[in-house]
Amino acid sequence: MNRKYQNLVVWQKAMSLVKDIYSITAGFPECEKFGLTSQMRRAAVSVPSNIAEGSGRGTDKDFRRFLLHARGSLTELDTQLILAESLGLASYEPCVREQVEHVFALLNGLINRLGN
Repeated sequence: MNRKYQNLVVWQKAMSLVKDIYSITAGFPECEKFGLTSQMRRAAVSVPSNIAEGSGRGTDKDFRRFLLHARGSLTELDTQLILAESLGLASYEPCVREQVEHVFALLNGLINRLGN
C-alpha cells in the first residue's frame, strides 16, 4: 500500500540516506556497535520516520512540528558524520554531504511552505 508521505521527494531522499548510513556504519569497528553506529542509524532512521508520522497526523501544524523534529535529527546525523570522520572511522564523502544538504533544503522548503 502506497501512503501519501511515500510520494514526498523529501521522504524518498531521506530513505536513500538511511541506506547509505547503514552501509557506512557497517564498516565501523565492533566496539562502536552500541556507540556511534547505533546513534547514527537511529538519527538517520528518525528523519523519514518523523516525516511519515507528521504526514499522518492530519494537520499542517502537526506535520510542521514533525518536520522540525526530522530536521533536528538530520542535523544530529550531520554532526555524527563529522565526528566519525574526525575519529577516522569513515570519510564524510561529498556525495553523502550533498544528500544531507539536499534533504535539509527539502525539509526547509516544506517547513516554510506550511508556515507558522
